[in-house]
Amino acid sequence: MKILVVDDEPDVAALTAMGITFHRPDYAVVECTKATDAIARVEAERPDLLLLDLAMPGRDGFGILEELRNAGMELPIIVITARDLEADKVRGLELGADDYITKPFSHKELMARIDAVLRRYRAANAQRRANVLTHGQLQIDYAQRRVSVGGRVVALTPIEYNLLYHLATNAGRVMPHETLLAKVWGAEYRNESHYLKVYVGRLRNKLEPEPQAPRYVLTVRGVGYQFPARE
Repeated sequence: MKILVVDDEPDVAALTAMGITFHRPDYAVVECTKATDAIARVEAERPDLLLLDLAMPGRDGFGILEELRNAGMELPIIVITARDLEADKVRGLELGADDYITKPFSHKELMARIDAVLRRYRAANAQRRANVLTHGQLQIDYAQRRVSVGGRVVALTPIEYNLLYHLATNAGRVMPHETLLAKVWGAEYRNESHYLKVYVGRLRNKLEPEPQAPRYVLTVRGVGYQFPARE
């Protein structure tokens, strides 16, 4: 397992790396202290997970995150922010971050976040089914983890796919907020409702002909979300 730490403060990057290797001696940790080198280091190192500081001179973490996701990179990314502002957290999630952690943080908290994100990615990659679901213009090939709308393949991040998977494989059932959060992010995220709101919005923007009048990801007000029963 290789983790890339991108932080412009060398002492912080080194301390973070030390904490990871202390708890997981078998993990390799690579440090990058120049934001302008981050993309090149990701391409060269091909890490299993990226820890990305948001506030860096030259180029902030938001720009790096956006470029990686626009390039179709499915790399698990945890953003690090020094400010406990919900706007920063939501923006990071909207750009494709899998989680965030606020400075200062303990090594135990960091490892819990890393473990949770890696667990979700492994679960998403393990969820392969032989059958194909077709609902209107939407088609989900579970064996290939391929989603298309009207014959056009739609690129989903592992978290987006995992969310759609749990909704679609429970078609016709109302999935409560807490249940979806626990299944997609983990039991410790049952109260993190903004994660779900952000990712439902991302799914609708990618799948729905009219995101404001969804056909596939339906809201059951005050309860949760529902994928309609098969036609």
